[in-house]
Amino acid sequence: MGWWIPRLVVPDLRIERIEQLTQEQLTALGVRALLVDVDCTLCRYQQEEISAQKTEWVRSTLKGGFQLCLVSNGRAGRIARLAERLGVPFVAGALKPFAFGCRRALRKLGLAPPEAAMVGDQLFADVLAARWVGMKSILVRPIHPEDEPWFTRMKRPLERWVLRQLEKRGSQG
Repeated sequence: MGWWIPRLVVPDLRIERIEQLTQEQLTALGVRALLVDVDCTLCRYQQEEISAQKTEWVRSTLKGGFQLCLVSNGRAGRIARLAERLGVPFVAGALKPFAFGCRRALRKLGLAPPEAAMVGDQLFADVLAARWVGMKSILVRPIHPEDEPWFTRMKRPLERWVLRQLEKRGSQG
């Protein structure tokens, strides 16, 4: 992998959009649950509109026997409304990339880290948080990155560089 790309930021799987994630892929990863990032993964940054495709993906994944929990650094009010609409539990103010929020979500679901994967759009928040806890991680392309706050946009060039290095080496990420 090289000393410059620590395993902590290498996702287990990379997909374009969350709704492309199949139950077969989840089974192959050996997970029973997904911790799902909200901003730029399920909906635009600080918005509450979730596309019909993403809503259907959530319903289908739940119907397939997988558990879901929203895990966001966002504020509780907005995340609670989204979670209620989708019929899933949530953890707001997760402080990713730190492990606190992921651990709280796992406790809510009653699962151990190897039984879950984190799905999100940021290497240095979502993937890193999953790794600190010992979970699998799935990286998606961000929805409308032009809406992101400056502190997220600042990390994107380094993320792109890391992903290019992984592609050169044929790594999953």
